[in-house]
Amino acid sequence: MPYPQITPTQIAQKLQRRFSKDGHLSLADLPKPSQFKDMDRATARIVKAIHTGEKIMLIGDYDVDGVVSTTLMAMFFDEIGVELEWIIPNRFRDGYGLSPNLMPRVEGFDLVFTVDNGIAAVEAGKMCREMGIDLIITDHHIVPATVPEAYAIVDQKQEECPFPYEEVCGAQIAWYLIASLSRALNAQIDLKGYLGLVSIAIIADMMPLQHINRAMVKAGLQLLNRSELPAIKAFMQRLDKVVLNAEDIGFQIAPVLNSAGRMDDAKWSVEFLLSSNIYDARVRLERLVEFNENRKAIEQKITDEATKQVEINDDILVVAGEDWHEGVVGIVAARIGRHFEKPCIVLTRDEYGDFKGSGRSFHVCNLFKVTSLCRPLLKKFGGHEAAIGLSLEAQNLEQFKQEIQQHYQAQNYSKQLIDPDILGELSFSDINFELVNLLKSFEPYGQGNPRPKFISTNVIIEDVNEMGKEKEHRRFTLSQNGITQQAVLFKTKEVFHIGEVVSVIYGINENHFNNRITLQLMVEKIF
Repeated sequence: MPYPQITPTQIAQKLQRRFSKDGHLSLADLPKPSQFKDMDRATARIVKAIHTGEKIMLIGDYDVDGVVSTTLMAMFFDEIGVELEWIIPNRFRDGYGLSPNLMPRVEGFDLVFTVDNGIAAVEAGKMCREMGIDLIITDHHIVPATVPEAYAIVDQKQEECPFPYEEVCGAQIAWYLIASLSRALNAQIDLKGYLGLVSIAIIADMMPLQHINRAMVKAGLQLLNRSELPAIKAFMQRLDKVVLNAEDIGFQIAPVLNSAGRMDDAKWSVEFLLSSNIYDARVRLERLVEFNENRKAIEQKITDEATKQVEINDDILVVAGEDWHEGVVGIVAARIGRHFEKPCIVLTRDEYGDFKGSGRSFHVCNLFKVTSLCRPLLKKFGGHEAAIGLSLEAQNLEQFKQEIQQHYQAQNYSKQLIDPDILGELSFSDINFELVNLLKSFEPYGQGNPRPKFISTNVIIEDVNEMGKEKEHRRFTLSQNGITQQAVLFKTKEVFHIGEVVSVIYGINENHFNNRITLQLMVEKIF
C-alpha cells in the first residue's frame, strides 16, 4: 500500500499545511461588502425601493443554499418591517432559477432580485427589461460568456470583481447584501445572528472549509448550538443532539432541507426555517422528514436498478432508466460511484423522450472537462469538476457512452488510486485521546478540509458482532501488536471472521454512551 508510516507530530504538520495560504482566519478578517463588484449599486437600488414603497420580489433556488439564502432575506425584511414577496422555483414545473416560466408571477413588481441564481438568466433578464422591472442578480456560480441584462450583478466570479475569495456560496453573498443594506438603512440588526443559517448553506453547498468559509462556519456552529430559532431547536430535539457539528449538518440536516425541493416543493423548507414557534417547527419538520424518507426509499430502488446496468469494465459508468425520479439521480450517481470507485452518470427519460440526469466524479477525474468534450452530442450541459448536469436526445445515448470512455482514456489518469484523505499508516499505539484532541483542533472538517483518515495493516479481528435493525452494521474489536481498539463499520452485509489478519481504513472519533467517553474507529474499508 503506498502510504508512509505517520506519527502524531507529522499529522499536525500535514493538517496545518491545508491552511498555509490564508492561515486560520476569524470574523474580524472578513472583507467588507463593498469589495463585491456592484454591491453598493445593488444596495442603493434596494434602499430606494424600500424608501419609496416599491413592490419587491425575491427569486431563490430549490437547494439548501437557495433555501437558506431566501430564508435570510425573508427574515431581514421582516425584521426591518418591509414587505418582501419571494418565490422558489419548483424543480418540476418551473425549472431552475430565474426563468421565463416565472415571468407571469413577477408582473406588476418594480424590483426583482435573485439569491443563489440568475447569472445565466439571459432570456428572463430581457423579459424583465421589457416589463419595466429592474433586475438585481446575486449569484456565486461561474459567469457564462453571455451575461444577462441587469441593473446590478453581484457575483464574485466576475473577472472585474475585487472580492478576494472565489469559492463562496449564495447564502454568504445574501448575508453580505444584508450587511450592506443594514448599514445603508442604519438598521440595528444583529448580523452575526444570521451566521448559524449561513453555516448550514456553506457546508451543504460543499464550499471549501478554508479562509473566510471556515471562520463563518466556526462562528455559525457556535451560534446554532445556542440558537433560539424554533427550526434549529426542533432539529436538535429530533436528532437528540446537544451540540451540532459540521458532519451533523452535512449528513443529517442538509438532506432533510434538500428533500422538499427534490420530492415536492422547496417552499416547505423555507417555511420550516421561518417557523415562529416550536410547535409549528415540529409539524413542518415532520413533513420534511417524510419527504426525506420517501427520497431514501426511491433512491435505494433506483440504485438497485441502476447497479444491475453497470458495465463494470467502463472507466466512466453511464446508466439510463425509463422513469427514474429526476430529483434523486445525482445522489444515485454518487452512491454508485463510491461503490465501484469510478465516476458515474445517471440518466432518466424526460417527458419529451430525451435523457437528462446528473454525474458525480470519483478520485482525480475532472468529470466536467471529460463530458464537455462530448458537447456536440448534448442538448444541455453544466456543472463543475466534481458534479455535472446534462441532457441529450435518446438517439445519441450509445454514442455518448462510447465517446466519454475515449475522452476519459485520452486524459491518461493514473490507475493507482491513492486516496488523498488518508494521511498515512498509523500504529494503534498512537491512537489515544491526545490524538483525538489534536484532530479536533482542525475542525470543522468538510470540503477542502476533509476529516483525516488513516490506514493500519497487520490488524487482527478479535471479535465481530452485527448491529442495527436489519443487521446492516458491524461492531469490531481489533488488535495490532497486542493493542486493541473498538471499531464500527456501517452499511455492510459482508461476513468477517475472527482471527482474520486485515488492513483497515478508518477515521477516529469519540463515542459518548452511558456517560462514558471511549475511542472508536469509524471504519471505511476492511481488506
